[in-house]
Amino acid sequence: MRVKEKKTRIYWLLLLPGILFITFFMLIPLFSIILKTFFNEGGSFSLEGYFKLFQSTYFQQVFVRSIKLSLISTLVCAVLGFPTSYYISKYAKNKGMLMALAVFPMFTSPVIRSFSWMVILGKKGIVNTTLVNLGLIPKPVGLLYNEFSMVVGFIQLFLPLMILSLIGVMDNISEDLNEAACSLGATRLGAFRHIVFPLSIPGLVTGSVLVFTGCLTAYTTPQLLGGTDTRVLATMIYQQAMSLGDWTQASVVAVVMIVVTIVVSSGINAASRKLNPTI
Repeated sequence: MRVKEKKTRIYWLLLLPGILFITFFMLIPLFSIILKTFFNEGGSFSLEGYFKLFQSTYFQQVFVRSIKLSLISTLVCAVLGFPTSYYISKYAKNKGMLMALAVFPMFTSPVIRSFSWMVILGKKGIVNTTLVNLGLIPKPVGLLYNEFSMVVGFIQLFLPLMILSLIGVMDNISEDLNEAACSLGATRLGAFRHIVFPLSIPGLVTGSVLVFTGCLTAYTTPQLLGGTDTRVLATMIYQQAMSLGDWTQASVVAVVMIVVTIVVSSGINAASRKLNPTI
C-alpha cells in the first residue's frame, strides 16, 4: 500500500505544474469572463446581456450561419477523411509519406493559406480563369467573400485533424476480422459496414468534435475569406470588443460559443453511442 501511495503522490506531483498553469492562465480568466456576463454595471445579478443578444436579428443570423458552416465543414471532412484514412492505414505502402502529406498543410500559417485561397478563388483567380477559358461560364462568378469560400478554407484547415483521428483508430482494427467475416460468407462491403465502420466510430467522433470546435472558434479564415458581410461568432466577438468597444457583449457571445461547443460535442458523442454502444 505504501508503494502504491508513493506512486500516486509522484503522479500528482508530476501533474501539478500543468494543473497550476491551466488553472491560472485558462480556468480563472475564463470563469471571470463568464461571471461578469451575469452582472450589470451596478453589480447586481442580471441576464440583460443575454436577452439583448438573443433578441438581436443580427446575432441570430450570425449564430445560425456559424452552426451551419461548422456542421457542413465537419460533414465534408468526415466524407473526405474516412476513405482517405482507410486507404492510408490498410493499403498504402508508403504510409509515412502519405501521412506527412496529409499533415503538411498544418505547417503553414492560416493567414498564408487564406491569402492563397483568395488568389485561387478570386474573380481573376485560377478557378474562374479556367472555367471561363473552357467555356463553362460566360463571366467570372463570385467564389470569394461568401459562405462557400469559408467552407473551403475550413476544410483545408481541419481535414488533417479528421484524417489523423481516423488513422489512429483504423490502425488498431485487425485485418483478421475482415478475413474472418469474408470466410463466413460476408462480402467486402458487408464486412466494411458491420466491422470496420462501427470500430472506426471513436475516431470519427474525435475528429468530428475537433473539426466542429475548430470551425466554430476559428477567426483568421472567416475574417479573410468571409469578408465583412459574412460574420460568424468569432469575428462578431472581435467586432463587439475592438470596433464597438462593448466588452461585456463580446463576453456574452464568447459564453454562448462555449456552451454551443459543449452541447454539440455532447450530441455527437451521444449519437455515436447509439451507433456503437461499446463506446
